[in-house]
Amino acid sequence: MKKHWQILQPDTNSVEKISKSLKCSPVMASILVNLKISSPDDACAFLNPSLNNMRPPFSIKDMDAAVNRIYFAILNHEKILIFGDYDVDGITATTILCEFLGYTEADISYYIPHRIKEGYGLHTKHITDYAIPNKINLIITVDCGSSSNDAVKAARNAGIDVIITDHHEISGKSPDAVAVLNPKRHDCTSGFDGLAGVGVAFYLLICLRKHLRDNNFWGQKTEPNLKNYCDLVALGTVADMVPLVDENRLFVKTGLERINSGNRCGIKALEELSGITNRLSDTEDIAFRLAPRLNAAGRIDHASIAVDLLKSKQIEPARQIAVLLNNMNIKRQGIEKKILDEIDKYLEKNPHLLQNYALVLSDHEEHHAWHEGVLGIVASKIVNKYFRPIVLIAVKNGIGKGSARSIPGFNIYKGLVSCSDHLEAFGGHSMAAGLKIKAEHIDIFQKSFENAVKQMTSPDSFLQTLNIDYELNFDDISDALINELEALKPFGTGNHEPVFMAKNIRVINSKIVGKNHRQMVLKQPDSRMNKTFNAIHFNIDNDNDLRENFDQIAFRLRWNHWNRKKTAQIVIEDVK
Repeated sequence: MKKHWQILQPDTNSVEKISKSLKCSPVMASILVNLKISSPDDACAFLNPSLNNMRPPFSIKDMDAAVNRIYFAILNHEKILIFGDYDVDGITATTILCEFLGYTEADISYYIPHRIKEGYGLHTKHITDYAIPNKINLIITVDCGSSSNDAVKAARNAGIDVIITDHHEISGKSPDAVAVLNPKRHDCTSGFDGLAGVGVAFYLLICLRKHLRDNNFWGQKTEPNLKNYCDLVALGTVADMVPLVDENRLFVKTGLERINSGNRCGIKALEELSGITNRLSDTEDIAFRLAPRLNAAGRIDHASIAVDLLKSKQIEPARQIAVLLNNMNIKRQGIEKKILDEIDKYLEKNPHLLQNYALVLSDHEEHHAWHEGVLGIVASKIVNKYFRPIVLIAVKNGIGKGSARSIPGFNIYKGLVSCSDHLEAFGGHSMAAGLKIKAEHIDIFQKSFENAVKQMTSPDSFLQTLNIDYELNFDDISDALINELEALKPFGTGNHEPVFMAKNIRVINSKIVGKNHRQMVLKQPDSRMNKTFNAIHFNIDNDNDLRENFDQIAFRLRWNHWNRKKTAQIVIEDVK
């Protein structure tokens, strides 16, 4: 889909102040102002993140109640169950709680539901069929639980306390739990709305460790260094695509340092298998190499396999689990491609559907049965292709389970709220959600959802915009500039990698690598210094991308690490 290029116009006074104070280039200062950083002090804090600058986690509503209840459970050797979600956010949150509480010698176990057989979240059956028979005294949810009112009530009736830690939107009344730690609670004023589920769990550990310290719990035992858990916090935070600002930026920057220290066998084994060798991992590696393999466990089999990997203490067993996850990921890719192909063919036969504001598709139309474990990824890819809200529903025995993905101009959670009369259950965020629906209600839901999108958007909502941070001539590209850009990392949601624009570009030579990537050497004919740069254009799909001259290119600028050498590389984002 063609993108609209928008060249950002940062405030020149702010750019000048930051450039002068930080002694950085106008390019770097402009990017910082584009990130809504307008003062030298804020810029300095952003470029030098420190865990010492974290805001107090005790400000999260119900934190004191949660800490006191867990402390009581530890002292009295009560049975504690960590109940997690099956995605990377839930897997990492489950692991850090298990490791920390295990270190306190608490009686700890964990439970992650099977994605297909049990679905998302804590349900009454988990209380009756597992918690009660296993004599659990305290359940701590991670990355789920905010809508588990019936399950919490069943637990309370059975004498089991529940602590909710979550970050999903809350519709209606919060569960009647001992504590509900969710920064998205309407009565929580902590300002931590952007945390992932693992971030909320990590803040619980920070407060719990302090409480244990204040009560002289550790004695002769060394107090755990929570910095060692930041590798897992980084994995969950990046994978869940929450904004990489404020504390999330701290967690991910610190976590990447931990990942690159190679101390956790499971991550090291996964890096080896993902082809990350002789270089440092970054957020792109987490998003496109590590997270998909960890997620594959819950999508294809059971998420506990991924927890086993992250908890591994020896490299050889970890490598065996990593191979298993890699095979699951390959299987996941095959299933995903088959569904994508089916949907593409269906839309070719029914082009009128592309006139709609949204697409609601299910496997009981003209398709084979869809694997619900991969629908979220497929929906994301369809959004990228057609740029409109997407809902995909897999139907089995009269019940549909769906994944929804959106565009920046439409809050899909609010959209589902407006259609909730037609749904059995739903939950999620502004950009992603899940739902449950009776098969006979899909048609009426489709009409209602289409109407909701129409009412809650404007024509501009469907304009795919590529923001350009700076027009950069090849003469102004230097090693010093690329080194400056490195300080902006980690990149991700809310902290985008800078995008530049250059005009009048000539391709000196090129070749296709992989299936559809174009490697090139580029120059700017009117350049004074006659500089040339290696470039890569991923996933080219038409003849327009194969031209020998471009009026304009939009690109990212990086170091390319190869054979222990680094060279400047242009990564093409779009061409005109």
